[in-house]
Amino acid sequence: MKIILGSLVLLLAALSIQGCREAAVRDVPVNRIVGTWFVEDSDAPFKQHMYVFNADGTMQQANPDAGDPTTSDSDGKGIWIADGSRIRGKWMEITADRTTHRFVSHGEISFEIQVAGDMFSGTRTARFYDGNGKLLQDYPAGPITGKRLTLP
Repeated sequence: MKIILGSLVLLLAALSIQGCREAAVRDVPVNRIVGTWFVEDSDAPFKQHMYVFNADGTMQQANPDAGDPTTSDSDGKGIWIADGSRIRGKWMEITADRTTHRFVSHGEISFEIQVAGDMFSGTRTARFYDGNGKLLQDYPAGPITGKRLTLP
């Protein structure tokens, strides 16, 4: 009988914890940046990008690999935070030599943007480092704009 009562108490506790978690998730407002965006970066080797901002503060970036004839870059993975009315974040990509297929650098691309409806605008900087963390390239702030992917 004690085993049955103990199991019942554990089951009720688990259900109530799940219910509280679901209620807490429902009450958290989703930031306006969450979603998928077509991004223009006029200073990037390949100007068009896709960004995906997730509600948990992570993001992904992708663009065609054709922007640089000597190196190949990976899709970017990053983080973001809401800072007042702005969104600040950083994503990172890895580059490899197209001929040798060896590591060349990792790039850290930082951005600060403001969202207005289904559009955003702001700036980004980019810094690339070798395998020992030595700065190889430092690109100054440049403009970026984004348009949210929506359904008709």
